[in-house]
Amino acid sequence: MNRIGFAFLVALLRMFAVLPYGLVARFGALLGACLYAIPSRRRRIVLVNLRLCFPGRTESEYEQLGRAHFRHVVRSYVERGVQWFGSARDIEQLVQLESRIDLDDPNAPPTIFMGFHFVAIEVGCMLYSMKLPIASLYTPMSDARMCALARSQRGRFGADMIKRSDSARKVLKLLRAGKSVMLAADMDHGVENSVFVPFFGVPACTLTSVSRLARLGGARVVPFVTEVLPDYQGYKMTIFEPLADFPSEDDTVDARRMNAFLETQVLRFPDQYYWVHRRFKHRPEGVPAVY
Repeated sequence: MNRIGFAFLVALLRMFAVLPYGLVARFGALLGACLYAIPSRRRRIVLVNLRLCFPGRTESEYEQLGRAHFRHVVRSYVERGVQWFGSARDIEQLVQLESRIDLDDPNAPPTIFMGFHFVAIEVGCMLYSMKLPIASLYTPMSDARMCALARSQRGRFGADMIKRSDSARKVLKLLRAGKSVMLAADMDHGVENSVFVPFFGVPACTLTSVSRLARLGGARVVPFVTEVLPDYQGYKMTIFEPLADFPSEDDTVDARRMNAFLETQVLRFPDQYYWVHRRFKHRPEGVPAVY
């Protein structure tokens, strides 16, 4: 992205931050529906993922779900305006928080807050960083300007942003000091430090980092999910109870448990999971590619 294009994008996001949320959200949803009508690589990835994970549906049902997902995805990019440039008060007013653990417990053990890539994950992470000190992992973007912008705005309420490639030693140091770390392990980052376990019955290359870090750092693992509420009412962030008997001594068992928990949440609002990601990019040996 050149300098002019980047400046225009930042100005656009700042404008979205001051416009009424409902207007911005409706614009994003409309733009997503329009973009879905144009054949693209991302639309094809979405439909491949939906056919793999929800076999037996009609083509009309796949198209309907794919279009709804595109509306949510593009809308989430537009809503980065208020998430990155809106005030803390703006975000707090948009997000309902339901926690099944005591977030104010001074004696809480070191915690890994395990997120999942639903379209509203960004705003949930930012809300949490306002409540308590947290470190959060990120994957660098290909564009250096966008990467610097995302890192600074995601960390503007005090979150310590840690690059995923540098994370293991830093995360362990934080956990052993009793701190909390927020990470997501539901994307395909390659076969290293991963295992193939089912996700909706399809072998998915799944990171084992959550269970390994929890084991070495003596941390509990607390899942959280942020969902988009209907009728443009904002979002809801749910922080669940810690996973029981987690981690075990078997990384494969733990990875399957993570995916099983994620499946229960995807079924609640399937159009909001990040189907544009190539979740099945890597395949077990001898299994054909799907993209």
